[in-house]
Amino acid sequence: MEVEMDNLPSTISPLLLRSMASSVFIYADKLFINLAEKFKPFEIIRYVLITSFLFFLRLLSFLFLSDLPPKSQSHVYTFNPPKSNGRYLIGSGVSDSGIARALSQVLSIVNDIPVSSRKYAIVRSLAEGLIEENRREDAEGLREVNRAVLSSAFSRTLSYLEAAMVELGQDRIGHDGAGPAPVQYWVKRALRVVRSVGDGVWAREGSGGVREDVNRSGNSAEKLAAELLWLAQKLVDCGFGEEAVERWASASNLASLSLLAEPRLQGSLVKVSTFLFKQARDMEMALDETEEFYEESRRQTKMKMLTSWLPLLCRASNGTDMPVLSINEKAELEKVLEETIELLDHEEQEQVLSLWLHHFAYCSSSDWPNLHALYCRWCTNSRKLLLLH
Repeated sequence: MEVEMDNLPSTISPLLLRSMASSVFIYADKLFINLAEKFKPFEIIRYVLITSFLFFLRLLSFLFLSDLPPKSQSHVYTFNPPKSNGRYLIGSGVSDSGIARALSQVLSIVNDIPVSSRKYAIVRSLAEGLIEENRREDAEGLREVNRAVLSSAFSRTLSYLEAAMVELGQDRIGHDGAGPAPVQYWVKRALRVVRSVGDGVWAREGSGGVREDVNRSGNSAEKLAAELLWLAQKLVDCGFGEEAVERWASASNLASLSLLAEPRLQGSLVKVSTFLFKQARDMEMALDETEEFYEESRRQTKMKMLTSWLPLLCRASNGTDMPVLSINEKAELEKVLEETIELLDHEEQEQVLSLWLHHFAYCSSSDWPNLHALYCRWCTNSRKLLLLH
């Protein structure tokens, strides 16, 4: 699931490139919106830019995986699409038992039905009951059931959320409440063709086949984000928090899409990131000194999580109207981020802090997270290293 240490630079470069490109695109899009109000031709240029950008995100991930050696590709986490019945295969043995299939079905239904349905609370309560009963039995077989099914549900929900956010990005193109104009119609058609071609490429490369259409009534992006947080909490309660942390760290496509999402959805994703950053820190503190392999693996996971989700923390709406986090929660997460970054190598700290400074400086609507003190400490250490050598 992890990329070899030798390939770490090739892992970070696409993440930094994607973050920088997203930043440039956001500002370019604002400029074209203003120009389009005065000059109609700029509206067409804006649609072309959005189409190209969405295609660029998909192509960048494809090229990144193609450049990795086979050994590394086998360890990279990917969004495996659900099977035709809406569920993932969860393996054999105890994970393929009756109780595992029952819990998997219940969690799949939680994904599918809308929150407004009176059955939603009933099904989700049933899922919580099954998970808790398995946990209370304190049997290794039932622990494995919870791990396999919850991890599968978390992966499925990540996949659904990414697809829903792509759909939202397409549906917002040129929407003015008066019906689609001819140019808008053809651009949206082109976007769907680009996505289908991309899915075909993924399928031929063995990345899991064509993704199932998830534009269902129950699959609103905010609902899926809330369910991700719930599933992450359940994994932590069952003692498998690393499963959620690793998958969230690898969700770089979703992180890039989040920079263009609506403020409320960004707020939901900030909550997931906050919870899992804290969980990653707790895992580090609980790490046994003899577990060198796991320490290195978790260090790489933290690096991926920081480069993927730190830009969202800087750019998400954190205004005083509807604050996503309280003042104390923000201060606590800043401390968690500082502790996490300080555990990285000096060069990796530079990459993370450079990424933070870029997004923090260019986002005028938020002053959080403020890692200025950590940045100054890194500069001091860098200066000392230069003098020593």
